[in-house]
Amino acid sequence: MFIRKIIISFFMFLQGLVSAQADKITSYTQQDAWKKLQERMPENYRLDENNQPQEYFWQWQNNQVHVDFYPNSQSTAKVILLHGVGTNGRQMSLVLGHPLAQAGYETMSLDLPGYGLTQYSSKSKIRYEDWIQLVSDFVDAEAEKDDRPIFLYGLSAGGMLSLHVAMQNKNIKGIIGMTFLDQQRLDVKKGTMRFSQLSPITLPTMKIIAITPLGNMPLPMSLVSKMYALTNDQEALNIMLNDRTSAGNSMSLNFLNSYMNYKPKYNISAFTQCPILLTQSAEDHWTPLAYSQSVMNQLTVPHEVVMLPKGGHYPVEAEALEQLQSSSIQFIQKNLTN
Repeated sequence: MFIRKIIISFFMFLQGLVSAQADKITSYTQQDAWKKLQERMPENYRLDENNQPQEYFWQWQNNQVHVDFYPNSQSTAKVILLHGVGTNGRQMSLVLGHPLAQAGYETMSLDLPGYGLTQYSSKSKIRYEDWIQLVSDFVDAEAEKDDRPIFLYGLSAGGMLSLHVAMQNKNIKGIIGMTFLDQQRLDVKKGTMRFSQLSPITLPTMKIIAITPLGNMPLPMSLVSKMYALTNDQEALNIMLNDRTSAGNSMSLNFLNSYMNYKPKYNISAFTQCPILLTQSAEDHWTPLAYSQSVMNQLTVPHEVVMLPKGGHYPVEAEALEQLQSSSIQFIQKNLTN
């Protein structure tokens, strides 16, 4: 069975080499994947032509960064939403961007380089450090527009990304994350990667290959991570795995190495910037609560954990989504005046 999985994954890898060259579209109105995905979500979480976000591109270095935008100049706060390695900005708009906009907040969901509709010069040059700097610069750009407080929301790898950004940016008022994965911990690396039995070989080999030309090689994220546990709804999972802008994406080994071996600017225990909320899906079979607990245990800032009932890693369940929305609103309101 194990050999069979490796063979299947190898063919998925070859498919990824081809699909990585797919042309980018410029608007989510041209994409069917998210429209199919939202059919697996509660009806009040679905978008139509009357409530879809505005879309624009923000230039960062040689990248044209796609942004889903729900403007509201009267809102008391801005929320910037960040995806992980198996999702994209539109999927963030579905789970929380639009619900928070309905609650009166201005929200922006980013497509980070390599994902979604963001246009980039070369995927092989993208590093995790680029994601951190891009988000930090975007926060600064928003802070220059007005003095409304800025909150970050991150799903999966986006949770720790939010924390890494806040370690270097003083304009962040609070962080909401669905998992905080400290990739410096071996148990977290092994627990979140696919074929963890091979980790004593693959982890050191990855570091070696990353300094060679082979480091530019695109790898399907479903080959190296537990993408089969991205969501607990099988039809939703199939939609996402077939979406080359999210779970069906390929990224270079260089990116993967930079993500799994990133060292933050200082220890988590020294973080003082802002309070943190972990919204943990109760039925997350990829990154259960134990994987985030090591980060939460080190925090000295105010922090709390809210469980999302029945929710998978990417939640499509009504109970989980409702709890995510209500706890996020409570967290923002609580910290607006602190």
